[in-house]
Amino acid sequence: MAINAVLFDFSGTLFRLEQDASWLADVRGNDGAVLDLEAQTELMRRMTAPVGQVVDLDEEHRHAWQNRDRDPALHRKVYLEVLRRSGVPRQDQAEALYQRLITPGEWTPYPDTEAALKGVSRTGRKVGVLSNIAFDIRPAFAQRGWDSYVTEFTLSFEVGAVKPELEIFRNAVERLGVRAAETLMIGDSEEADGGARALGCEFALVDPTPTVTRPDALLGALRAHGLL
Repeated sequence: MAINAVLFDFSGTLFRLEQDASWLADVRGNDGAVLDLEAQTELMRRMTAPVGQVVDLDEEHRHAWQNRDRDPALHRKVYLEVLRRSGVPRQDQAEALYQRLITPGEWTPYPDTEAALKGVSRTGRKVGVLSNIAFDIRPAFAQRGWDSYVTEFTLSFEVGAVKPELEIFRNAVERLGVRAAETLMIGDSEEADGGARALGCEFALVDPTPTVTRPDALLGALRAHGLL
């Protein structure tokens, strides 16, 4: 069946949270020392991992982790705990880093994000953004004028379901007014985004590597499915 709509994941697919050098320059760990590059890289990974518990958590915070993308309050609660357990003991520094995480303008688009969104839209196909997220990512698109290419945003905290639950994929394709079988889902997580297959969607996996090392994976996925 012909593909008439494309759903894109957000984090690790269209955009990536990549810290400015100043973000962690003054962050000090439990020993009082500034975090080294390896520790900084691991901290950012933990803040953006799409699936899997990234630190040991007590029962209260495990519940918050499991439901973080359904409820902004739980999202804040558990990520501040993740930062604390990842070697950021000062509350003010953890709060500052968390604000970076939930500020759409701090996220960096992949080099081919605009071309991918524009390319699909200009073929007359519908474009959706489907994300497990606890904050509104629309400003990241609007500030670049890319919101005009997106037909619908389906965000987990707004619909009360998370990938890979079928409900959120069903919600997304219904918003686009298409059938699952004519929809391609592009994402960076086989476990979360790949769940679209269970509804009948096609799926393409991209690697959530740093933006400078992944110049055209989105365009490649679209071309592989004959969409460009």
